[in-house]
Amino acid sequence: MTDILVDGLAFAEGPRWRDGRLYFSDVPAGKVHTVDMDGRVETVAEIDGGPSGLGWLSDGTLLIARGTPAAIVRADGSVYADLSEVATFPCNDMIVWNDRVFVGTCDIAGIPAPADTQLIEVDPDGKVHVVDGEMHFPNGPVVTPDGSTLIVAETFGQGLKAFDVSGDGPARNKRQWATVDGSVPDGICLDAEGAVWYADAIGQSVVRVREGGDVVERIATEQPCFACTLGGPDMTTLFVITGAFVAPEENLRNRPGRIERYQVEVPGTGSP
Repeated sequence: MTDILVDGLAFAEGPRWRDGRLYFSDVPAGKVHTVDMDGRVETVAEIDGGPSGLGWLSDGTLLIARGTPAAIVRADGSVYADLSEVATFPCNDMIVWNDRVFVGTCDIAGIPAPADTQLIEVDPDGKVHVVDGEMHFPNGPVVTPDGSTLIVAETFGQGLKAFDVSGDGPARNKRQWATVDGSVPDGICLDAEGAVWYADAIGQSVVRVREGGDVVERIATEQPCFACTLGGPDMTTLFVITGAFVAPEENLRNRPGRIERYQVEVPGTGSP
């Protein structure tokens, strides 16, 4: 069973553990919060346009993926990278790794039959690359601890893709990392054994899968779940974002969003 760390959110996204706190976005509310292990919540940014994915530059600057106009912004709202002329749809989930930004765009309005969208990379020098323009709703990027591989969930592709990210140049060599037939993998995180936890939005569960698609663990949730990350003092707390996928105004009115937590055996790697 999970226990509820935070409730009364509209629709949370992008959980990231850092410096003893969990950071997350409440998308319709336009806010980025932190919460500690005792459930104390603090607002650290207010972003118009739908904050989602979170990450940090090496100098400690918090970056936030803004949905519309598509951009990567800082916590004060200033634009770090304008993606509005590149992104065909709103920005969603993101990771920052060695000052490289990987962010997906998603056709949220097109659900349940969204158009293919993009995985975008922003280099430390500000150059923007469309890594892949035919992603099936990219979500939950992580990078392996050796910095060689980017893994991205494809929510409407029933699987996870991998890209090579070591060396010079943008991510390349797209390939299937795991197929998860019958699942809708949303946000993901990586553990120390190289397995991925993914939030299965339609399965109302969070699932641990190995490369190739071998499912080794499944935890049921009371509500649909949309993202997860590992953190806590020993990195063995699995934080799970749950809620309801309905119109933003309904989420703001009813506030079904929660952060639940579950203790697991294998710790996380810090990505994300």
